[in-house]
Amino acid sequence: MSKIPKLDEKSTTDSVATGKNKPLGERLVDAGVLSESQLNLALREKKRRGGFLGELLVEMGFVSPDVITANLADESEVDVVEVRDRLIEAEVLNLISYDIAKQFKVIPLEIMDGKLLVVFADSFDVVAIDALERKSGYPIEVATAPEAHIMEAIERSYAREQSIYDTIEEIMSGESETLDVGDHSPMIQLVDQIISMGVRSRCTDIHIHPEEKILRIRIRVDGILRQEVDVPKSLQSAVIARLKLMADLDITEKRKPQDGRIRFTFGSGNVDLRVSTLPTNHGESIVMRVLDSGTVQQTLSELGFSGRDLKRFRSAIDRSFGMVLVTGPTGSGKTTSLYTALGDIDCESRGVFTLEDPIEYTLPFVRQTQVNPDVGMDFAAGLRSLLRQDPDVILVGEIRDQETAELAVRAALSGHLVFSTLHTNSAVGVIPRLIDMGIDRYLLPSALVGIVGQRLLRKLCQHCRTEKSGVDPLLNDLEFSPKTDSTLTHWLAEGCDSCNQTGYSGRLAVYEVLLIDETFHDAILSAASEPELLDLARKAGMTTMMEDGLLKTIYGETSVAEVFRVLR
Repeated sequence: MSKIPKLDEKSTTDSVATGKNKPLGERLVDAGVLSESQLNLALREKKRRGGFLGELLVEMGFVSPDVITANLADESEVDVVEVRDRLIEAEVLNLISYDIAKQFKVIPLEIMDGKLLVVFADSFDVVAIDALERKSGYPIEVATAPEAHIMEAIERSYAREQSIYDTIEEIMSGESETLDVGDHSPMIQLVDQIISMGVRSRCTDIHIHPEEKILRIRIRVDGILRQEVDVPKSLQSAVIARLKLMADLDITEKRKPQDGRIRFTFGSGNVDLRVSTLPTNHGESIVMRVLDSGTVQQTLSELGFSGRDLKRFRSAIDRSFGMVLVTGPTGSGKTTSLYTALGDIDCESRGVFTLEDPIEYTLPFVRQTQVNPDVGMDFAAGLRSLLRQDPDVILVGEIRDQETAELAVRAALSGHLVFSTLHTNSAVGVIPRLIDMGIDRYLLPSALVGIVGQRLLRKLCQHCRTEKSGVDPLLNDLEFSPKTDSTLTHWLAEGCDSCNQTGYSGRLAVYEVLLIDETFHDAILSAASEPELLDLARKAGMTTMMEDGLLKTIYGETSVAEVFRVLR
């Protein structure tokens, strides 16, 4: 058995290519995930730079790593597995050392039927397979996963570095000669460990919270803040100075808020963190938002829409003009929905522009502009300039004021497809909100195409969720009749080591999709109330977020208690 070049266009014989024997690029084109022009561009780049085609396709943003992995897994006839949430036994990890795992980009999962199941980034790497069989003493069963997922799982599972408290003890005991944040010292290691802890826990935010006697470290996981580490007050200045230095901020300025960005090396790649500082009575508070670009490398069908809502949303974004708005509170996934919608649009044949504050993710074929109010480049000014760039599709990060709202409406009425976000509690709440911002009522029925309301709920941990028969007692006071023929059950969050005893792991979105058509014309012009608009929307077929959430509880995706926590 010889090693087949990984992710290479020439991974087949010279015979007539059919089915699995076709080169990788042709298979991706046949699958509809890659266009001929994208393939030709990538092949020219491969000829110029060398390397492997699959890696170039991912680097250029044409396909996601998951797509490449799935195609190669199909060719090598191995399973694709999810490794990021797996809790791996220590005895299994001990069979393959941390250094070897990183060298071959593999992670052992479990022993089954006398074989060691190992997940490979390159399922054709027979050299690695032979080496692992010798070192582990077990025959190797091969599975595969994207390289980034494997490297993340390696860092999380092995956790080889000393603990944060060990580092703090080393600093406080005087073993460290200096607290100078510019030196390669335990202080640098401490800050790196704090960030690694958050990234490893797959948090969305890391909070550095000064208090009177301690520096508190908290992380937000699945929408919930949890306490992680208490750092001695004497280390506060050095920790904050190190973070500001990493974010390229002025470490001498402690009186004004500052914003910056950190690119942090984790596993085989980099993690971007958006950094915000704020003066408080006990020192500067720092919050770091972890920007996971992988969240936008998904398709609309992976966002969690029900089948009916997905069709309704597609019908809105498939329009050539009009305004599609996504509404919800901060951190409800609006940006992910908008970016994914842009990814579903043919950006090669259409001019697509964005105005963002900040630019969180880079998209191929999309011209993205950073809003900068300090130099007069706010959303309104940017939108006026952008309309002179011959756009077909425009994404405005947020509608914050009357001028931006008016320009967005005019753009939608003049033949452009406009995406944006607005802060309201529900989809129907967008209509009175726009009117309150000064938009003439008669413009809205023609300008608005669709409105999506959304929230994020915690997902039940698949390792410890418990199914109970009958209706959840919390539903007794609600009139809710699930539209399903399945046996009525409900699920509870129990808690285990895999989910840190919370009962939840990961998040899912719940939606309500409102399509604006002629039935809303009279209601909008006659200043119908929000309850009247909601009644009209439900008659037109809209499922509310509460209904969507409760339907998802039936299938064990989340719990009734979680739906009530977020939506009541």
